[in-house]
Amino acid sequence: MHPRLLPFLLGVVISISAFADGPADNQADKVRRVPPPGVIIAATDRAELKEGADQLAKDLDALRNELKSKPTFLELLPDAQIYHKAVSWALDYDEFFKSNEVQIARTLLKQGRERVQSLREGQAPWLAATGLVVRGYVSRIDGSVQPYGLVVPTSYRAGSAHRHRLDFWFHGRGETLSELDFINGRQKSVGEFAPADTFVLHPYGRYCNGNKFAGETDAFEALAHVRKFYPIDDQRVLVRGFSLGGAACWHLAVHHADRWAVAAPGAGFSETPDFLKVFQNEKVQPTWYEKKLWHLYDCTDWAVNLAQLPTVAYSGEIDKQKQAADIMAAALKEEGLDLVHIIGPQTAHSYHPEAKREINRRIDAIASRGRTSVPEKIRFTTWTLKYNRMNWVTVDELEQHWERARVEADLDDHANSIRVTTTNVAALTLTFDPGACPLDPTRPPKFTIDGRELAGPRVASDRSLTAHFRKTSGQWMLASNPDTEPTLRKRHDLQGPIDDAFMDSFLMVRPTGQPLHERTGAWVAAELAHATNQWRQHFHGDARVKDDTAVTTNDLAMHHLILWGDPSSNEVLKQIAGRLPLQWTAQQVAFGKQTYPGATHVPILIYPNPLNPKKYIVLNSGFTFREYDYLNNARQVPKLPDFAVVDITTPVTARAPGVIATAGFFGEHWELPKR
Repeated sequence: MHPRLLPFLLGVVISISAFADGPADNQADKVRRVPPPGVIIAATDRAELKEGADQLAKDLDALRNELKSKPTFLELLPDAQIYHKAVSWALDYDEFFKSNEVQIARTLLKQGRERVQSLREGQAPWLAATGLVVRGYVSRIDGSVQPYGLVVPTSYRAGSAHRHRLDFWFHGRGETLSELDFINGRQKSVGEFAPADTFVLHPYGRYCNGNKFAGETDAFEALAHVRKFYPIDDQRVLVRGFSLGGAACWHLAVHHADRWAVAAPGAGFSETPDFLKVFQNEKVQPTWYEKKLWHLYDCTDWAVNLAQLPTVAYSGEIDKQKQAADIMAAALKEEGLDLVHIIGPQTAHSYHPEAKREINRRIDAIASRGRTSVPEKIRFTTWTLKYNRMNWVTVDELEQHWERARVEADLDDHANSIRVTTTNVAALTLTFDPGACPLDPTRPPKFTIDGRELAGPRVASDRSLTAHFRKTSGQWMLASNPDTEPTLRKRHDLQGPIDDAFMDSFLMVRPTGQPLHERTGAWVAAELAHATNQWRQHFHGDARVKDDTAVTTNDLAMHHLILWGDPSSNEVLKQIAGRLPLQWTAQQVAFGKQTYPGATHVPILIYPNPLNPKKYIVLNSGFTFREYDYLNNARQVPKLPDFAVVDITTPVTARAPGVIATAGFFGEHWELPKR
């Protein structure tokens, strides 16, 4: 170990005066494009690549038809499609950023053709390959093909029963990280860490978002895809990353602490307000609802969850992004936890060699033991039902969203009891999978919640247990399965805010009728175009779009519906308008007693779809952060709550779709707030 490293293992406090992206990136009226415009490539090169991409598209279409009778090989089609998408998108959207990417595109087209030919011959040699392998899958969010990279260990043997450790590696910020660049990189370098006998999963993360929003879904979809084809030890899955990847690691660590064996964030950011002040030198002035919504992704607010997850943080001693681990260390200290913070001596934004060795020593030791599936003690906090589970505890209802909820639960197999204390929790479930419950199946277990002793179900013969509890008139009671109750209330994945609808399958529904007002209709058309374009640009997929008159019952079952227009112009909205918590006529838009002129105001909201309450409807909004927020990932947080009214007399800006006349959160039963 480097002799200067030891004093820094638990961290130091130093003064940082460096600025980040510069004052220009704090000027909302002068926002540079992200990603930037590409370089000009020769007309002959463009024509050659276009011809090659078009031919590969035809080959893929033909192969899809050929493989309809061979579903095993048909599901491998995305492994070839990723090469076509990488080149065709670079051509279509001006995303050649370096002159050498023309040759890279040629190589990727060749590799795409080779995979097509292999599949046509009933082969997929990359499934047995070791080393650097690029794979693809179809995302449920928008049906797009998404790539990811793998480092497959030399110890892997197809068909072997040996299960391998898997490390996530989340990439850093790269404004020119097109799929062309990503796939090329994943075929050339193993990356920062490549432990022996370990799969390393490099998610693309839908471009450059710190694996939040659709990027979070991408991480889990990529992991599920890897698990389907390779023998992964579920007890030894780790999360690691650096810079923006370190931010991704902090996020996935605190929000999903029970899924990983260990977390190793490096640099990055861990929350919004302090980071923007320190790193960006930005004067942060949130609205009241934006400040509440910071609770979604500010990892400092979730720090206690790391009591369930071994964590080893890293920073360079002179890196301004050391702020992230320092502020997490302070938050953990308030919870009685000490963060292991390894610091590279006199190192800026990179890993110090001795620090890397120390990190690996600690990480490997923890990974060899694997995660604890059934801990005896749980400490869990949440602010939203979006993130509602920790090991064998699931929070089913909150008393109030965006206020801190806490659960502490103790399992005592000697006393055959479970003791739980809660704050801001209205319903919860205790669940042990088959074979996992350590309580005695021959005796009724004792449940104590907030001091109240309750009878509950016995442990089943397969050593499973599921017990539901709800607070009624201030008293905890045994309850039925909350998933079977028809009551309209906020539930996991149906709790808002607006941005939540874009983390699962969604369909943009375009109006075809006459709008109530020409002015509002023009605003809707422009915002729909903006939303679909920005989805492609920043989440690298094509949003599904259908006319309102073409929506089917299958669409209602499969997708969150993003309804554009008004009750006059959109047929689906017309059907459900009377069942929404607003009144919308040509004269006015009204939320309860709050009214606004209909000719100059447009409502935005998220709400359970009255035609299928298991899915959302969203009115007149894509994801809610805009161009200004692309300049620093710490700004990429929800900008609107559950509902809002936009005054469109003020022009759209890089920060907002107009002046927000009002905004708020629905209550726990999706009711309007009391004024």
